Amino acid sequence: MTFQSATLIGIREADLRDRADAARLDAFVRAHPDATPFHLPGWSRAVETGCGQRARYLVAERANGEIAGVLPLTEMRSPLFGRALVSAGFGVGGGVLGDAVEELASGAWALAARLGCPSVELRGGPGSAGWSNDDTTYCGFARDLAASDDADLAAIPRKQRAEVRRALGNELEVGSGTLADHYRVYAESVRNLGTPVFPAALFRAVAAELDTDILTVRHRGRPVASVLSLYLDGTVYPYWGGGTAAARALRANDRMYLALMSHARARGCTRFDFGRSKAGTGAAAFKKNWGFAPVPLTYWRRSDGPPRTVNPLDPKYALMVRTWRRLPLPVANALGPWLSRGLG
Repeated sequence: MTFQSATLIGIREADLRDRADAARLDAFVRAHPDATPFHLPGWSRAVETGCGQRARYLVAERANGEIAGVLPLTEMRSPLFGRALVSAGFGVGGGVLGDAVEELASGAWALAARLGCPSVELRGGPGSAGWSNDDTTYCGFARDLAASDDADLAAIPRKQRAEVRRALGNELEVGSGTLADHYRVYAESVRNLGTPVFPAALFRAVAAELDTDILTVRHRGRPVASVLSLYLDGTVYPYWGGGTAAARALRANDRMYLALMSHARARGCTRFDFGRSKAGTGAAAFKKNWGFAPVPLTYWRRSDGPPRTVNPLDPKYALMVRTWRRLPLPVANALGPWLSRGLG
């Protein structure tokens, strides 16, 4: 499908299974200073493979065939949470990357109408005329890594640094982890927070498509905290991380993130992106305590009718969250992937 604008830029939908086309898009994303892992074609393919939600990747090209911009989209369909085109599905970033902002935004809205999706959600990127924006719900947390392990520890504010030192005194071992161990820890962590776990297939697909690794903290041989991180252009993104009920007393998460800073620096990274958190939440406070300054994230939306709501802090989900926390873990792990594949 191709859209044409009044300028010399044309908009088309890419076939991410076409290796040559996908390689061109991948090279464009990696060369762009504002790129995130969620702009990579591999992320869109992984979401489609792992969650069954169709990838829709728009490309803006100049008359000479040069790529001017891209907009990764996921066609989210859920009987519970509704339909939407999302950039990027299951990511915390996305939106238009590059030029042709108006053309790509218009192309996304036209595609949504053709597919019967009443709304489009862009998680980042520049805005476009006629779209509403939200810059109060989420904040991002990122900063440069220090030059050494000692400097990383010294950069943590005093009160939190004391907690990290306590973690260093506990009987914890940190090393590479497996997807199986990571998923068990992560599934327990999100159940305890009252949210359904993503399908294990999503984790496997992301690990197969992107540059990732897993760091796991063990206490007496048992995994108690684990994080799956994404890597792009010298930045580490600790993306899916969590701990078991035992992790809190052991301060295993503190130990894990300090170790990840060292690990990422050894891999050649210079920046640590702690990801997004909802403003005013405990997760946001945790990151601020580590010395990361919150930066408001701007998300864009265009809707034909009431937009879908997937924020677990919405009051209408309060009962579900309380109930989910009390579910036996095997039940939560069985039901969670079916529910969460529609959240995106």
